Amino acid sequence: MLPSSSGGPISRLKVRVVLEEIMEKLPEKFNMVDLLGRAEERTPYQVVALQECERMNILTQEIRRSLHQLSLGLKGELTMTGDMENLQNAVFLDIVPDGWTKRAYPSMCGLALWFSDLLLRIKELEAWSADFVLPSEVWLAGFFNPQSFLTAIMQAMARRMCFQCDVTKKNREDFMVPPREGAYLHGLYMEGARWNSQTGIIADAFLKELTPAMPVIFLRAVPEDKQESRSVYQCPVYKTHQRGPTYDWTFNLKTKESPSKWTLAGVALLLQI
Repeated sequence: MLPSSSGGPISRLKVRVVLEEIMEKLPEKFNMVDLLGRAEERTPYQVVALQECERMNILTQEIRRSLHQLSLGLKGELTMTGDMENLQNAVFLDIVPDGWTKRAYPSMCGLALWFSDLLLRIKELEAWSADFVLPSEVWLAGFFNPQSFLTAIMQAMARRMCFQCDVTKKNREDFMVPPREGAYLHGLYMEGARWNSQTGIIADAFLKELTPAMPVIFLRAVPEDKQESRSVYQCPVYKTHQRGPTYDWTFNLKTKESPSKWTLAGVALLLQI
């Protein structure tokens, strides 16, 4: 049942409005048969794109199925089950339903922001899968599995490699084509400190600026013996500020301070805030 304080008729009206809006805006699923037929080379990047499209299909199919059932239940054409009531409550309270989160990516957002984020992820995938050309800059946070894309950069090179992380002074709008190797990454945030674009190093955070956005990062694979290892902080990358289980990778960022300072400050890069 919906929370008693919310009022039955008004509550159901709100749920129906949100339900119809989601169903109207949710794009059709990706045609995997067509995509598999066009991704003939099966490069590491193409494999990642196909995996992401497949996982997105699983998520959107569950969203569409569950909302369709709830719609019939609200109309009285189906008997309301426990799962349908839980979905109704989640929609009313602006909470992402459990059945969706189990098939999705880590997120701390409410339902409205979560769905807007989902549409952006689908849009990125649609653009990438249209011709399977690596985007000029890559939204790392937009992946179900960011590790798979980072691994693909490694796999694109033959020798034993590691990541070279160079923070640019540019924003995503400044890039028109992808790099010859590696990828430009955008959409990351720093917690516990900030990036000083003028000096090109980590700096103390400004007061009240908790998670400043990072400039575009140029990430490429280099031989291990060529990686810069002096005056760098091994900065962990997490999907959300929950940290812990959302860990993705470690990027070496330049610093003039002792790396231990940033370790004690808990400095990290986040894919979502």
